[in-house]
Formats: sequence, C-alpha cells, structure tokens
Amino acid sequence: MQIEVVKSKIHRVQCTGADLNYIGSITIDEDLMDAAGIIRGEKVQIVNNNNGERLETYAIPGPRNSGEITLNGAAARKVAVGDVLILITYAWMPVEEAKVFQPRLVFPDEATNLLK
Repeated sequence: MQIEVVKSKIHRVQCTGADLNYIGSITIDEDLMDAAGIIRGEKVQIVNNNNGERLETYAIPGPRNSGEITLNGAAARKVAVGDVLILITYAWMPVEEAKVFQPRLVFPDEATNLLK
C-alpha cells in the first residue's frame, strides 16, 4: 500500500502578484523552489490564510532572490496581493518509507519572502 504524505512546504509567504491573463500556474522564486525541493511543473497546493481558499496548480520558477509568489490565470481570482499563503507539495510512498520520511519545510522571511 502507498499513502500520500507532505513532501515539502513553504510556510507563510506573501502573494506578490496575481496575473489573471497569464496561462496558469504559480510563479515561485526559484531559490524557494530549490530549498523546498519543488521542480518546474510539480503540482502545488496553495492555502490562503487570509480567505481560507485552497487550490491546486503547478509551479513555474520565478527570478532567483526576488521573493516572487504570483498566482496566474484563474487562480489569480483566489488571492489578493499581500495575502499570506502556504505552499504544499505531496508525494506517494510506501507506508514504511512514509514513517521515516522527513519533508522539506521552508520558513522564509515573512516580509520579503526571501530565505533567511
């Protein structure tokens, strides 16, 4: 049997942009993606602490050391610039592996979204 567990989390970043006319996805500072082990195109769950919205999309890298967190396409309607977000990825693995697996947890500076 396999179960789905948290693979990584970027905790409490501010939304820096919402681009309704972009094709879709979430743009994430590539430094944050690397720190969390998130790859281009990976499914990401976004939890909006300000309004309770939860949605899923895929990650695309943004400029390094920019702090960019931009929701694109229809997802842009679910956030406002400045909203506090939690970004989560998941992975499937055997139960025994899941028992010892350690997810990557990233806690950026809440004012800048940059790694501390």
